[in-house]
Amino acid sequence: MGDTAKLGTRSLASLQECPPARRRDDAGSPVRTWMRRLHLWLGLGLGGLFAVISLSGSALVFYVEIDRALHPQVHPATPSPPLASADPDMWDRALATGRARWHDPTGKWSFDVHGSQGSIPARYYPSPHQGHHAAREMVWFSADGTQVLRAEPWGGYLMTWLYDLHMHLLAGDLGLQVVGWSGVAVLVLLISGVAAWWPRGSWRKALAFKRGAVPLRRLRDIHKLSGLWSAALLFVLAGTGVLLALPEVKTQLLTWTVATPEPLPSPTSRATGQTRITIRQAVDAAHRALPEGRLAFIDVPAAGTDPFRLRIQVPGDPHPRFPSSFVFVDQYTGQVLAMQDARRGNGAMTVSKWVRVLHDGSVGGMATRILAVILGLVPALLFVTGILHWQRRMRARRAPARSKASENEPTAVGAI
Repeated sequence: MGDTAKLGTRSLASLQECPPARRRDDAGSPVRTWMRRLHLWLGLGLGGLFAVISLSGSALVFYVEIDRALHPQVHPATPSPPLASADPDMWDRALATGRARWHDPTGKWSFDVHGSQGSIPARYYPSPHQGHHAAREMVWFSADGTQVLRAEPWGGYLMTWLYDLHMHLLAGDLGLQVVGWSGVAVLVLLISGVAAWWPRGSWRKALAFKRGAVPLRRLRDIHKLSGLWSAALLFVLAGTGVLLALPEVKTQLLTWTVATPEPLPSPTSRATGQTRITIRQAVDAAHRALPEGRLAFIDVPAAGTDPFRLRIQVPGDPHPRFPSSFVFVDQYTGQVLAMQDARRGNGAMTVSKWVRVLHDGSVGGMATRILAVILGLVPALLFVTGILHWQRRMRARRAPARSKASENEPTAVGAI
């Protein structure tokens, strides 16, 4: 009789440990039940991937600053003036130094002008090269352009490895598609989570955290509240990530909802056999075309028909490092062949130029960058608390079945 009472006590404790989640689900509407199941299986299937992408994204918010701290020899304690106000011939000296080290007349060079001090960062694309994300060498020249301070292949050091992990899971174009379309599923995950939580009664109770509750309830509350308070911002991060990973989808969505995006000009230089102009001459031509602009990138073409492409931030463009205005300069004549001014673009360009700053958190300066770092940690918290809650819930549901099986087992009479 005493054993039976103890067994009953244990069964009651098991029921108290696990709130009647099954009964609540069954009592809810079919739509709510379906939403909970959708949220559960999407979370179990994609939660880990979402956490990896978000954690790597948190580190990339301060990509430049972290890399600079890891390689102080490239950035001396007493930096030279910003590149935009320094010796304009230094890029030509750096180009000559780079071409002397990498003997590739068909290779392309790109100089990063934004915010760099103490060195001249550049990207060297050996031939054959295919697009911005092709194999490339990251090079840092001395401030006067006469020495190579550092040279490493893209993906061969921490920050670029994290970028590749975040952008395409170290799997090239296939990984990029996986990241993009899994981002669409993550949007559904966020929506289903809010829909499954949406209170039918007291909002105060639905938003409460019960400190003295059993562990299962506390896990559920941590998961619920961290997801609710971050859902809107996570939706923005995931949505903009989808648009960056799937440009074709972005183009189609903008065409349907705003306007057809204007294609970037693709002019060609007149291959007259003349001597090519210097970088300084190309920069001067770009400044004449957009005198209010601030230089961000200089893409130097190889011998052939490609022009110089200069990326420029004009007033009103929110992203200083990757602005949306371009000037194309003939590499032989110095003539401006084409120009894209973000201020004169249609609605699609207006939307596009805000996508990246919303995604990387730079939209509001340092405060929003720090917020983006914190938000990047939330998916890992949601994944861990979701897994633990699900495991505890499964154990609690199995406990009554084990107790009932124990009751039905025959007892050995007369055992000592």
